[in-house]
Amino acid sequence: ILVVGAGAFGGWTALHLLRGGARVTLLDAWGPGNSRASSGGETRILRATYKDRIYTDLAARALPLWQENEKNWGLRLFHQTGVMWMADEDDALERAAIQHMRDAGLPFEELSATEAARRYPQINFHGIRWALREKNAGYLLARRACQAVLAGFLAEGGEYRLAAVEPGAMERGALSGVKLSDGSTFVADQYVFACGPWLGKLFPDVIGGRIKPTRQDVFFFGTPVGDSRSTEESLGVWLAYGTHSWYGIAGNESRGFKIANDTRGPAFDPTSGDRVPDAAALQAAQQAASAGAQQS
Repeated sequence: ILVVGAGAFGGWTALHLLRGGARVTLLDAWGPGNSRASSGGETRILRATYKDRIYTDLAARALPLWQENEKNWGLRLFHQTGVMWMADEDDALERAAIQHMRDAGLPFEELSATEAARRYPQINFHGIRWALREKNAGYLLARRACQAVLAGFLAEGGEYRLAAVEPGAMERGALSGVKLSDGSTFVADQYVFACGPWLGKLFPDVIGGRIKPTRQDVFFFGTPVGDSRSTEESLGVWLAYGTHSWYGIAGNESRGFKIANDTRGPAFDPTSGDRVPDAAALQAAQQAASAGAQQS
């Protein structure tokens, strides 16, 4: 089996296929967790608060898999800080997620705005009605995790190559092979394409414009010297989904206080798009950080 794309989906797919007895080759154009990939970057949140049940179930299944493989590899990739959702007038997502998490047996707690403000005095809870805190959730070291999955895949006998691909012709309902960027051709019994935002370009007739990559700027702010309120032990991960879907990760292994707006941004080319931080997005993040911080 040939798996194209060594991000979160491709890397884990290749590893599970290998463990299932298949002979697997994994390809990636720039390497696992590279800066162009959707799975790159410092961190990603692992949480189960979703409006659609399928994503809650996926998260519930993913957590023990991460913990099991962390132990096998002797690495710490997941930081169990808890994840706090701050609900305003529109709390449909949080209300739906409560039943999903209850059905999945995931521990959580509902906090009144007063209780949340007492527990997290560094946050300004103005306009927040209540909070939902997932106890087992937290964040993953994204880039490092992708690289760890590849290392585990190689250690268990998988084959990896750095190469971009172009699908070959379809013959009698089957793919004839793929052309690699080094000029060679690779033929397998089965193919898995886990190429994220590039899938539309690889298969324009099948997928075309169904996948629309967009830009979301992510910022890491320095915190005041000696300020323990901004550590993952004191705060951890928080999300405030309203008109603008802001989220943040305190701590980040001392990499800075991560803040980002998860609202869909403008269309973006993941291969050649300009990744210089947008001045307007930076200003908005600074304003959000200021408005959300309880002044001491």
